[in-house]
Amino acid sequence: MTATPDTSAQSATATERLSPDHTGIARAVEIWRAGGRVAFPTETVYGLGADARQGRAVAGIYAAKGRPAFNPLIVHVAGLAQARDLALFDPQAEALARAFWPGPLSLVLPRRAGCGLSDLVSAGLPDVALRVPAHPLARQLLAAFGGPVAAPSANPSGRISPTTAAHVLTALEGRIEAVIDGGPCSCGLESTILGRGPDGRWRILRPGAVTDADVARILGYLPAPQEGTAPDAPRAPGMMASHYAPEARLRLGVGMARSGAVHLGFGPPVPGEALNLSPSADLAEAAANLFAMLHEADRRARTAGGIISVAPIPEMGLGLAINDRLRRAAAPR
Repeated sequence: MTATPDTSAQSATATERLSPDHTGIARAVEIWRAGGRVAFPTETVYGLGADARQGRAVAGIYAAKGRPAFNPLIVHVAGLAQARDLALFDPQAEALARAFWPGPLSLVLPRRAGCGLSDLVSAGLPDVALRVPAHPLARQLLAAFGGPVAAPSANPSGRISPTTAAHVLTALEGRIEAVIDGGPCSCGLESTILGRGPDGRWRILRPGAVTDADVARILGYLPAPQEGTAPDAPRAPGMMASHYAPEARLRLGVGMARSGAVHLGFGPPVPGEALNLSPSADLAEAAANLFAMLHEADRRARTAGGIISVAPIPEMGLGLAINDRLRRAAAPR
């Protein structure tokens, strides 16, 4: 049975903005050890971190985000050795970790008995999602803390993921203890999540910066995509049908700017577009800009009809992950 987060977990009254130096890192670690929540940058997006071993601290993440208790969290660790203490690695999982860690890949693996993780991080499931982030500040924080940190994206549940400290403060000011400002995220798209399917073969549970072709070079076969969504019992974060959503309504695959909508372009600019993910049609640039530009388009749409139109994005490479986020953002809610 899935545990329900304890909403009595401590709530913040003012959110501290910490500097990315020794003093800020020490303060973040102090807050985590006391059971509090600190948002911090990774190369993908800002995560809302808390000690993954303290149930009350993990419950505080769910409470701050308004996140459903059945939606599991990714646990961030300092390195592969620490990950092995928390989950069972077979040779293929080891190979994937060595190839892509530190980096934007999360692996869903069987929890190790007695690992000490709160049951809440796995939402009652027998597996746990693990990642070793590459961002230098995230690595310093995890090394200084010395333990596993549960960290979903630092935004209200289902809304646009944050890629700057300002995004975090706009959404969660007064609801979390602190954010440590490490500047904008370089990747701007959440990690790829891999897990095994019923047939024992690896599947992409959530597409991200590590593509299926990248994974195939390690596994020797192309991992299948996850079939459909999991609104009631997702195996991993980001699998719900409606997710990453702005307040405005999204219309996808729109090739030209139209009256009454804020148009988000891709490729050569078109007349009337408000923003452009990548004028040169570079998918890596588009991924890095996606959430920041959705935040800005959402702000503009509040006074421009409440609609965001988005140009077509190629269904290839990083485009698969970008389109996954856009479809979930546009889903009925």
